[in-house]
Amino acid sequence: MERVCAGLDKALESVVSNHGAPGPNRQTVLEMKANWETLRPRLVKALLKGEYRPGDIRRVFIPKLGGGERGLGIPDGVDRVVQEAVRRVLEPRYESRFHASSHGFRPGRSCHTAIAEAKGILKEGCEYVVDLDLKDFFNRVHHQRLLATLERDVKDRRVLHLIGRMLKAKVVMPDGVRVANEEGVPQGGPLSPLLSNIVLDELDTELQNRGLRFVRYADDCNIYVRSRRSGERVMESVTRFIERRLRLTVNAEKSAVAKPKERHFLGFSLNRKEDGEVEVHLSERSRRRLRKRVKELTPRTRGASMDTAIAEVNAYLQGWAGFFGICTNVVERALKGVDAHVRRRLRAMKLKQRKRKRSILGFLVSLRASKERAGPQIFGGRKSLWKLSHTPAVEGVLNNAYWRKQGLLSLAELWKASSERLAMSAPKQMTLSLS
Repeated sequence: MERVCAGLDKALESVVSNHGAPGPNRQTVLEMKANWETLRPRLVKALLKGEYRPGDIRRVFIPKLGGGERGLGIPDGVDRVVQEAVRRVLEPRYESRFHASSHGFRPGRSCHTAIAEAKGILKEGCEYVVDLDLKDFFNRVHHQRLLATLERDVKDRRVLHLIGRMLKAKVVMPDGVRVANEEGVPQGGPLSPLLSNIVLDELDTELQNRGLRFVRYADDCNIYVRSRRSGERVMESVTRFIERRLRLTVNAEKSAVAKPKERHFLGFSLNRKEDGEVEVHLSERSRRRLRKRVKELTPRTRGASMDTAIAEVNAYLQGWAGFFGICTNVVERALKGVDAHVRRRLRAMKLKQRKRKRSILGFLVSLRASKERAGPQIFGGRKSLWKLSHTPAVEGVLNNAYWRKQGLLSLAELWKASSERLAMSAPKQMTLSLS
């Protein structure tokens, strides 16, 4: 506990730098920092005496990538600092023991390193994936099993009791009702990612002892095998281990044995070709999310300026390209299609701003469109703005060069630049020991 207390100041810096949302007491991290000199001595005294009591956590819900909502548990600022200080003490003890195929919430590892390892395993000849979905994992972790695991390595009873109290902290629901927390490590605090890895390290060890090749990122676990029949046997036996030993639940509806290209793993799908090379694609789910977000950023009912819309689209595409830069060249054609879709969405927005067809024609002519050619396309028949945005007259002047001058970035070009940067850094960041 003394080491936890010694690290409180650095933990405070980390929490403040993350700019997290307030917990149930609604105090911001900056307000907490302003009172830190007064607060710190009392906090240290309570921790050393084993008298510190974490407060409630605030439940908030965010959309899940695959649909539905994910519940987060947001602790108060002081509790976040204490969790971060505990994490900094415990993480070095466990980090060296964690399996090399575990990539989530670990220093120097990421979704990119997970996909790089999966790609390497498939190159070695595995053709099927056992895709395990753990149902509501973070909310179903068994407290006593977790504490018993920690007890093997953490000898300071004050730290164990503190973690136990954190796990048992009551949850304040959005309607204000306080609910007892009998299981789970709610996402939202600095300590929960480490605790989740400690829980699932037992699964990693079991898979290693069975001689199975796998990649795990938090609760997303893919096991790679050479045949469907082998995969079905692995699915049955590993599910039994998870449910009986770890007391977690495998979601049978979302889990499957399949070709990797048919599954979604961290936003990607992998395809092993006949020559043994492995392509990294966007998963179908990621494609849908990309198009949906572009649509949200470019609604024709929006009153914002075109400059604002382009800035928001650019920011999204830059972040997207940075994450999906590890996709192989097979995605370039699809990304060019997205670029065309973005430009068409913006053309429709631009036409909407002109309101009337006569004004639209005047605008096109001002951009050197032929009035004789554009007029019949604009006034001929009942065309929606969406259909007008795809006519030769509109596309001819609101073309790639026009949008480039407006500052619009190309997703295909952003992806290519990101891919080249990642390729240059691959030996340092993405080559992993598989021992």
